[in-house]
Amino acid sequence: MTQERYPIYKGLQKPLIYRGFKGKFIYWGIGSLIGGLALGGLVGALTNLFLGGFTTLALMGAGLAYTFLKQGNGLHDKTRHRGAFIHPVHLSISYETEPDLSGELSSAIKNKQIDENREKDSL
Repeated sequence: MTQERYPIYKGLQKPLIYRGFKGKFIYWGIGSLIGGLALGGLVGALTNLFLGGFTTLALMGAGLAYTFLKQGNGLHDKTRHRGAFIHPVHLSISYETEPDLSGELSSAIKNKQIDENREKDSL
């Protein structure tokens, strides 16, 4: 018995776009509209209807403009530094105290000389 295979739709792998807003910025735009409406309505109820309407339009416009400008930086918050940065190198290696290899070197040199003499004698 063979198993039937069904294709699985995995999406377009692109962010959702609605009226120029992408991904999470759609929710930011909706939030700025709702926040502007709520605060403008509150100002209109407490003070004057015209002042409330102006506050609503101003807050909605400012929120949507801020959202649109933040969207230009990308879907993820990134810090973009301009300029060249030189990082100091702090190595913990110290060359002031070198190990004493004189005994090891002299024995290696002696062994090499002995090997060379043996090769000369064998020729």
